[in-house]
Order: sequence, then structure tokens, then C-alpha cells
Amino acid sequence: MTENLVHRGIAVTLVEKLPQVMPPFDPEMMAPVHAHLQSQGVKLCLNDGVQGFVAGSDNNLIVQTDSGQQHPAEMVILAIGVRPENGLAKETGLELGDRGGIRVNSAMQTSDPHIWAVGDAVEVQDFVTQEWTLIPLAGPANRQGRIAAETILGRNSQFRGVQGTSVCGIFGMTVASTGASEKTLQRGGMDYHKVYLHPGHHAGYFPGAKAIAIKLLYAPTDGRILGAQAVGADGTEKRIDVLAMAIQAGMTVFDLEEAELCYAPQFGAAKDPVNMAGMIAANALRGDAPIAYWENLDLELVNLVDVREESEFERGHVVGATNIPLSQLRQRIKELPCDRPLWIYCQVGQRGYYATRVLRQLGFDAHNLTGGYKTYECNGTAGKKYCGKSLDAGFSPYTFGYCLWR
Repeated sequence: MTENLVHRGIAVTLVEKLPQVMPPFDPEMMAPVHAHLQSQGVKLCLNDGVQGFVAGSDNNLIVQTDSGQQHPAEMVILAIGVRPENGLAKETGLELGDRGGIRVNSAMQTSDPHIWAVGDAVEVQDFVTQEWTLIPLAGPANRQGRIAAETILGRNSQFRGVQGTSVCGIFGMTVASTGASEKTLQRGGMDYHKVYLHPGHHAGYFPGAKAIAIKLLYAPTDGRILGAQAVGADGTEKRIDVLAMAIQAGMTVFDLEEAELCYAPQFGAAKDPVNMAGMIAANALRGDAPIAYWENLDLELVNLVDVREESEFERGHVVGATNIPLSQLRQRIKELPCDRPLWIYCQVGQRGYYATRVLRQLGFDAHNLTGGYKTYECNGTAGKKYCGKSLDAGFSPYTFGYCLWR
């Protein structure tokens, strides 16, 4: 709605009670989306719910928010989600789930074996977490209808659950996800590892390559893929589609290493972003190139090394980091302290990987900060305000905040 109204020349203010747009995604993945919305003239009011409406002058409405902000508007659209229409189910005594949806089994049967239910009104199990969930998406609804029809006619068809695979276009930016988010895994108490990467959507030497920010979540025991999120332009949804199939097949990050995908310079790279995500995660699981997470950074426990060139370091770096460019690393090894683990970072992670490999072969306890400085920049403008309300409350200096990606 925001995009279409802006295209019509209408000034739009987007008010969101949560600290981010698109809540199913993890917050750090929405930082570039916030920046992109603002670049299109959208006024963002995050972390600030609507309290009420009062009449203004000239028949306008005044939208009042929890923080005390007042937004005059000629039109207000409430895009606050959907709830299942379960009135008939209640009247007939069918079992309902905690989210208000009709509880069904894998054959789409309700608690009454002679009644089937499908679509936005039903609760089904999450394929990854096995939790009961309510996901009103057209793809699962269509498959559920087919399965219900087959089981009614006597076939043993089973609905395998939902992954929540989805995509959204926002002013030319593509945002897509599949499987569990980090928030979902934390809520369910599931153990996981994650990697971030920022590869080009096709070969870098071919004109027009654009970066895709990818987050991959996987099981630390066997590398089974649990979920993925991506933000970019061309080719973003293609990578999520591949990962969605990998999740359905129960594949691991080791399988992603070997995935054979279409390659021509204008479409991809010899090592596709999907391959790269698998390689980074598999290298970490094998212990070849262990990774670290920015939110766990504690400069009292580790030594932080920036291996970008001096000019990059001067344009912006993490306070407390020592700059030793990768090109000088072997000559300056003696400058590195040995009393604590070394956490390495570069711009997006590739040079950090090379440095980590060199240092580990020389006996250092080195870890590569996944996603590099580009991922760290999610908290690089801590204190950034949207509609006058700060979004960094409760975040430590080394925890993801909500900011603008450069």
C-alpha cells in the first residue's frame, strides 16, 4: 500500500508498533529496508503504536501515537494483519488452536472427521519447528485444498506443514524468506548457528552486479538448514526458492556446497550465493574457518582486528579495532597479541576468511566475524530516531540496533 500510494504522489507516514517493518523477518535484515523506504520519501514511525484518532481541521484525521506524536492525515489505512473467521467452527464445537485457527490434522480434517478445513482459517504445523502456527499464504492454501479433496475421495494425502516462504517487492527492492527466523528459533528454544553474506547477484565482472544480503540459519549438530532471509534486487527470490526446496528435502549446508545451479555471468556466478552460504557455514562446522557474531563481541575478552585497507578503516571502523590490512598481514604477524582470541573482520567477510585461515595455520585462535563490517553497520548509527523516538534503548554498543545501511 505504501509503495502504490507513493507512486500516486501521496505523502505517506508508516506507523509501526514494533521496532521494525515486516515483523516475520529478523530486525537486522530490515535495516536496509528502512533506509530504502526513507529514500523514497516515506516517513517511518517505528516502535510507536497508534493510540487513537481525533478529528482535525478541514475534515482531516489526527492519528495519535503512544509516544505523543500527532500525524494529520486525509486517509488512514489500517494494515494490521488478519485473524481467522472461526464463528462457524465455534458454533459447531470444532477444536480451535491457541491462535484462533481451526485445528486440523495432516489430512486437513478437523476434530470432526467428517469436516475438513483449509486456507487462512486453519492452524497447521511449522515444518521446521513443529509448532502450531497460522500463516495465511496463498501457496499453502492451494496445496491444502488439493489434499483435502484427495483425502475426501479416499487417497492417503498428507500436508507436510508450512515454511512461510514469502516474497515482497518494495520500490524495486526484493525481500524474501523461508523457514524459521532467528526470533522463532529463540522462542522455541532451538539451537542454531547463522551466517551472513553479501554476494553479488551475478558475476562481479559482468556489468550491473548488485549485492544480496543473505542470512542463513542452520543446526549446529548436522548442518540441517532451518531458515533463510534475503534482501536485494534481481535474483533475491531465486536464492530463497532454492533454499526453500533444500529445507523441504531436509538438506544440510554441506549439500549447499555441492548444489549445481544455473551459471552464466549475467545470471549468477560459478559459486552461486547459495553455494557460498553453504561453504561459509560448512567451513565453520568443520572448524576450518570458525565464525563469530557481532552481538557477542566483548573487547575485554577478545582482540579485534580489521583487515581492510587503511583507507577503508579511516572511512569507518569499530572502536577498539586494530587495523592490519590483509595485504600486510604476513609481514606484521608479530604485532598481533597472543593473549586472547582474535576476532577478524573485513567489509563483507571474504578477506576476513582469508585472514582467519592464515592466522589459524600459524597457531592463532582466530574467528571471522560473519558478514563483516557491512553487517556491523546495522548498529553503526545507534541512536537514530524515527519520528522522534529513539530505537537504541536496551541495546549494548555491540548489539544489533535499527539503523540505516550505507
